[in-house]
Amino acid sequence: MFEIKNYINTHKDRFINELLELLKIPSISADSAYSADTFKTADAVQQSLIDAGADNAEICQTAGYPIVYGDKIIDSNLPTVLVYGHYDVQPADPLDLWDSPPFEPVIKKTTTHPDGAIFARGACDDKGQMYMHVKAFELMMKTNSLPCNVKFMIEGEEEVGSENLGTFVKANKDKLKADVILISDTGIIANDIPSITVGLRGLSYVEVEVTGPNRDLHSGLYGGAVANPINILCEMIAKMRDDKNHITIPGFYDDVEILSEEDRAELAKAPFDLENYKKALALSDIDGEEGFSTNERNSIRPTLDVNGIWGGYTGEGAKTVIPSKAYAKISMRLVPHQDSKKITQLFADYFEKIAPKSVKVKVTPHHGGTPYVTPTDFVGYQAAKQAMEDTYGKTPVPVRSGGSIPIVALFEQELGIKSVLFGFGLDSDAIHSPNEHYGVFNYLKGIETIPLFYKYFTDYSKT
Repeated sequence: MFEIKNYINTHKDRFINELLELLKIPSISADSAYSADTFKTADAVQQSLIDAGADNAEICQTAGYPIVYGDKIIDSNLPTVLVYGHYDVQPADPLDLWDSPPFEPVIKKTTTHPDGAIFARGACDDKGQMYMHVKAFELMMKTNSLPCNVKFMIEGEEEVGSENLGTFVKANKDKLKADVILISDTGIIANDIPSITVGLRGLSYVEVEVTGPNRDLHSGLYGGAVANPINILCEMIAKMRDDKNHITIPGFYDDVEILSEEDRAELAKAPFDLENYKKALALSDIDGEEGFSTNERNSIRPTLDVNGIWGGYTGEGAKTVIPSKAYAKISMRLVPHQDSKKITQLFADYFEKIAPKSVKVKVTPHHGGTPYVTPTDFVGYQAAKQAMEDTYGKTPVPVRSGGSIPIVALFEQELGIKSVLFGFGLDSDAIHSPNEHYGVFNYLKGIETIPLFYKYFTDYSKT
């Protein structure tokens, strides 16, 4: 432990400055205007692996943005850790809600982060967390303490559904052969309450289009006589849930995992303050499916949410029109045993069924993902647990996350490898939102803890 802490203390300013430089590159995979920057980021990640001590670091081209692969094989008889992360980031919109430019990272102290937090798009999701692994690898190489083999697979399309990752994984099974996958794209309960994510929800993401008249119409001349697609879309969305916030799509709950009362009681042991939760979000009350707690609603229960809705005139001033079309983007978070393709089809069937004859509707599936659960008796989980106990001085709490990382289930299906979700971010770090940030404490604590995971995973794999 002393050698790890000494190396971090000696190089922490450089570790932070290198991350700041990486965060300056706007690698927004969803927007083609930033294509050159996204490719530039892949090059930067490749160079960082070379500088850290990788024997091999390469840019692997795909039909979209490249995957950066690197490795250090010290002994084929030793275990191999495969690190997964992503270098692409979410769009920064709305820009006017940022306190500082999203790609001009700054460090500011906050109540949650008294040691300072790095404010920038991608700071926590996932450049900061991905880069912890590069620096932890450097630490092990420079201190001659790497106990096993390591491989890196860092992609550039996670924020748009990892469309080309599956093809790459299927075509490179020998290259990616490993004993465990280590992923830091999740978080902990609090800086004094370490936790390890053992469950992720799946995802079904769709876009819907409702078409009424063949052109925008004058709302005075035609109002009340023809269908208004925005009105109808809102009515259709409202029919998706009942007064108990139960999703009304037929068959939606058929395959939902029902946890026992004992399992629900274990999940309830995770520290949670409802009043602080509401205060942090400026809410006077909470909302959700009847019969479940807030933590259950956002982790073990499926959901349906409108992520965006638009149509008609939204500019300055007034324009009295009945729009020809209305649109919405809708995501459904899924729990174990629900299949994203099946849920997408059930949604499409129901959406078409409840549409009145006065409009035409279209459902376009985007991306989906399978739910995932990591068993707590898995050697990888045990190694992560011991590593956190060493650096935090507390036993981490196993938690289920409401988020989705679709490729985790893909990895197990194609590579036969289980994943450990070893994140260090906080719920308050505003990922996907304006003013995203990542604590300096969390960044450095990750670099401190990750080498211990390698140590314990290697030790436990021998027994």
